[in-house]
Amino acid sequence: MKSETLTLVLVNLAGIMERADESLLPGVYKEVGEALHTDPTGLGSLTLFRSIVQTLCYPLAAYLAARHNRTHVIALGAFLWAAATFLVGFSSTFFQVAVSRGLNGIGLAMVQPAIQSLVADSTEDHNRGVAFGWLQLTGNIGSLLGGMLSVLLASTSFMGIAGWRISFHVVAIVSIIVGILVRLYAKDPLFVEKNRVNGDPGPGKSFSLELKAFLQEAKSVIKIPSFQILIAQGVSGSFPWHAFAFVPMWLELIGFSHKETAFLWSMHIVSVGDILSVHLPNSGRIILSQISAGSFIPLAWILMLGLPDDPSTAFKHGLVLFIIGLFTSWNAAATNNPIFAEIVPKKSRTSIYALDKSFEHILSSFAPPIVGLLSQHVFGYKPAPRGSSQSVEVETDRNNAASLAKALYTSIAIPMTLCVLTYSFLYCTYPKDRDRAKMNAQIELEMEQSEVYKVNDALELDDSEEKSLLTHE
Repeated sequence: MKSETLTLVLVNLAGIMERADESLLPGVYKEVGEALHTDPTGLGSLTLFRSIVQTLCYPLAAYLAARHNRTHVIALGAFLWAAATFLVGFSSTFFQVAVSRGLNGIGLAMVQPAIQSLVADSTEDHNRGVAFGWLQLTGNIGSLLGGMLSVLLASTSFMGIAGWRISFHVVAIVSIIVGILVRLYAKDPLFVEKNRVNGDPGPGKSFSLELKAFLQEAKSVIKIPSFQILIAQGVSGSFPWHAFAFVPMWLELIGFSHKETAFLWSMHIVSVGDILSVHLPNSGRIILSQISAGSFIPLAWILMLGLPDDPSTAFKHGLVLFIIGLFTSWNAAATNNPIFAEIVPKKSRTSIYALDKSFEHILSSFAPPIVGLLSQHVFGYKPAPRGSSQSVEVETDRNNAASLAKALYTSIAIPMTLCVLTYSFLYCTYPKDRDRAKMNAQIELEMEQSEVYKVNDALELDDSEEKSLLTHE
């Protein structure tokens, strides 16, 4: 297997484990809430803590990935998130879980920009959406595996250890193995090329100079109009997906078993953006994302408010979840990530992906606690009293499922409407920013070639002078 192919395989494996790790806690919200004696607002806060730390660490991740071997950065991130995931499995209090999830955000933040920029550097404009589609597909596989593992093990125990804790330990162990494989066998093509061309560069710049250069690069990226628009839609567009973390808990409150919930939660999938981008280069990706984001609004209504709160309707729930996964997951793979790669120089790709994640997580990370607050204080979610009969618990769960469904739909419909409208501004800015980036890249290439010609001319002049001197002697 060629080193490039092996690297992409290992990078996608890292992506699978990263997404598996992220999906563990939402899959066992109900069991963790019972173990820690906390409500939906508290459960949402656990995700918020991790997201805040993750957001704060994205600039560090961009700095490391832009100036060091990205495969080593990915491996280090895998080791860090695995250690934090182990701690979650051993935690017995809300505070311990919150701190562990916060530490988990450090490792997750380091991995995402490095993975995305590696994929972008390994593809061309015409097939970049397909590459990101595969990355999203493998990431979805990770989400499915992590979610199903945690949900299926949630009702079990082994040697007195709760099943949800075991799922965290299993994912941590596999993450360490993948991190070792990435560290040993994956290759960063840009890092290898730099070493080949420059050899031993000697002592590098001071940290302060490198940090100043990074901040200047970030400032230039933030000034790009299309980047600003994509960030604005990303904040509103990712908010519903963070809120969607409560869906497994909602399904269990309706009355679905753990196995049924695991199966229903496994209904998601991919991207067709490159087809439209070829036929409609200036608008194809944007049209696709508006269709994708817009379809989420009626589909979510059907799932949460249209279908009956009855575990006998598993097929209908599964079908709607499958359609949601099929039609609403195109934005990042087909539009956002490919456009990010087209509107900045190649050297700035790691920075733009890190900045994207930073800005998106600032507000969207508040989605889970907001869902919890809405369900409890607006729509009447009330935990069943301790010691209540089974019939009372079932009735309370059904009422709570209805409250949670209303909170979820509110957190989906409003942000998604804003997301669809915000995408419209890209029709004006994207063609200009893409063409400007191409022109700047061409200018930089010509300048580099000019420098090479000057060096070659100087070498030829030195050779001719040396020959003249030898002839004279």
